[in-house]
Amino acid sequence: MAYSITNQCVGCDLCRPQCPTGAIKIDNGQYWIDSTLCNNCEGFYPEPQCLLTCENDTPVPYQAKKGRYKADVRPITSPEIFSNGVNSPFASAIAIWELCNVLTQRRSLPWQQETDNNLYYKRSVKQGRNKIAFRVTDEASLNAEAVLDGLDIRSACMHLIYAAYATNLEKPWEEEIIINDRQIEEYLGLDKRKDLSKIAKLALIKELAQQPCQIQVSLEWAQQGRVPGFSVEWSHLWHMQEIQHHFQEDDMGCRHLVGLTFRVKAGKWSQHFLNQQGYKEGNSFYQYGSLPKSLLAAVMRLWQQHEGAVRMMLWLLFKTKMGLEQRITVPTLMRVAYGADKIAQISGDRESRKRLVRAFENDLEALSHYGLIPIFDPLTYPTEIQPLWARLQDIPDDAESALEFWVNDGSKDRRLTDASPRGKWSRLMNARILYFELPEGWEHQAEKEKKKQRKVSKPHTVTSIADRMSLSSEQIHIARKDLGLSQRKLAEMTGKSQSWIRDIERGRFKVKSEDLALLQRALGQA
Repeated sequence: MAYSITNQCVGCDLCRPQCPTGAIKIDNGQYWIDSTLCNNCEGFYPEPQCLLTCENDTPVPYQAKKGRYKADVRPITSPEIFSNGVNSPFASAIAIWELCNVLTQRRSLPWQQETDNNLYYKRSVKQGRNKIAFRVTDEASLNAEAVLDGLDIRSACMHLIYAAYATNLEKPWEEEIIINDRQIEEYLGLDKRKDLSKIAKLALIKELAQQPCQIQVSLEWAQQGRVPGFSVEWSHLWHMQEIQHHFQEDDMGCRHLVGLTFRVKAGKWSQHFLNQQGYKEGNSFYQYGSLPKSLLAAVMRLWQQHEGAVRMMLWLLFKTKMGLEQRITVPTLMRVAYGADKIAQISGDRESRKRLVRAFENDLEALSHYGLIPIFDPLTYPTEIQPLWARLQDIPDDAESALEFWVNDGSKDRRLTDASPRGKWSRLMNARILYFELPEGWEHQAEKEKKKQRKVSKPHTVTSIADRMSLSSEQIHIARKDLGLSQRKLAEMTGKSQSWIRDIERGRFKVKSEDLALLQRALGQA
């Protein structure tokens, strides 16, 4: 049973030092008990210490607030992100990417211990020319190991929300981001969670909002073009300036927490990587990408059952910023999803490898359901070692076509549902994914990069008729997406099956000249 404090409290401060869980807090000179921390002193004392020490009997058993929450006056917040309801610009510099990896991979990264017992993780960038390092905490009152173990993968969502808000500021290292619990609830999809009470949502939001602010960064950057070299000593990426609690009193005079407002400021890194004026003058960077709103809700939905998928999803958010044509090896994705140490540990254990492959294929399927569809390299990642869910996608929707498909499949030496061949692990270690099809909200930045590439002037060359008529699988995929056509619709327009269009886009075989003419007419490129 938790307790709360009525308005009869005189502020003698006898109870607060006795609370073993730190649940008794002071806000604007008034005492209140955080019901999510109060546990009736179980495991510490036989009786609640606040009851024993209080001379006015102000602690009373906690009762959840009844009725609706009254409208209250709160500080004006920063302008909303996701103004179009789909995506928002966000700071995507290397410091932001790496902190996202720290929050998601946690113990999977190679942490080292300093002499003062702080933990740090470092890596080189640009073939060793630049260095970036992260430290869990510099506060002696906090245990670095405990902080690292307590990191919640969902805190990466708050980190990205801060990064999106920072792009709205002209000087984010000087200006504050003001955001409240109502906005965060909507961004993370918590407003639809009917299984969580208001106090539980507030406790979760407060925890997730603070975790990105517990990490420090150190940067050593060499000169790059006109931008001079610079260094940033240990500094927080995000400074939590203030957490403002909003209360309402019930008929008994007990204060109930009904809202939170956070004031956050970007660290020194933003002066070098998110500096609009410096970028115009050529002495700083201004690096940003596109943050899909659906990504945040997906992370909040998948984090328990598909943590590996969440890690890959957040990693791909930054990887796809570099362009659609990114060849990604399976070992790279596995290291992102499960950590390099785990991959090394199971390399000699056949059963562990099988379990990891099943987990990897399930996580890829979770990504596919979200809309991040892997396009497998037909040479290194052929059909026989692809996940079963990927092979089943080739089944036509039409009943007659599906029957013909299964009849043909049954007559082959190797059928679709056959078990994976021997040596699958070794083949996967050499397999690649050509790219990922991107869901709505992700394509904005990738298309922007393509338009930039198209604007680059190229020397005039004489091309043959065959060259002009050829269409690569990627060109077909992009042209179809640009026209807003589904694979099924394009199949109807060309008189082909949906699986034929899918195989063409995956590069499984080359288009014949007569079929190429059909595709060009359907795609408006004749």
